Amino acid sequence: MSEMINVRKTVTLVETIRHEGGTPPEKPLKKGAILIVLKNPFAGSYVEDVLPMMDALKPVGLEAAQELISLLGGAGQIQSYGKGSIVGEDGELEHGALWHVPGGYAMREALGGALAIVPSAKKVGGMGCSLDVPITHINASYVRSHFDAMEVSIPDAPRRDEIVFSLVMTTGGRIHARMGGLQADQISANDGLR
Repeated sequence: MSEMINVRKTVTLVETIRHEGGTPPEKPLKKGAILIVLKNPFAGSYVEDVLPMMDALKPVGLEAAQELISLLGGAGQIQSYGKGSIVGEDGELEHGALWHVPGGYAMREALGGALAIVPSAKKVGGMGCSLDVPITHINASYVRSHFDAMEVSIPDAPRRDEIVFSLVMTTGGRIHARMGGLQADQISANDGLR
């Protein structure tokens, strides 16, 4: 692993949602997140060229994606995804943006070439700060039933000189989705949108 990458810990979370007041589905929905807490090598100063860290993060993203997929039952179970970053107070928002390529492409690769852009959120915040990570269908961003979010946080992270990078995946759309629009079984354009 690169000298730029110093992971303090990873945290995983899996929710099993059986119903939201309606009839329970045959198979519960699972939502999972993996959060990677690492030192921000740029904390405390402005660094013009931050791109080397993006490359250094690629194996971190792939390992995290594979672990999360395994927690949720395998790639064949995953229907939606998202990613996010919380940058500690001595960093800047651009440091969180370094996760776009290593986080997004890692999930798409680990899932066998998912087509939809991976939605994202990022912010600067202190320890215990939460982030709502947006979620959409892995192959078509317009599938309304899979528009969702998962709130993530870690009580002792990020410290001032850390970043928390997160990946989120689910095994289906919202548990009682009924807003109409494009359905997952109607995806046809193979453009990541429809």
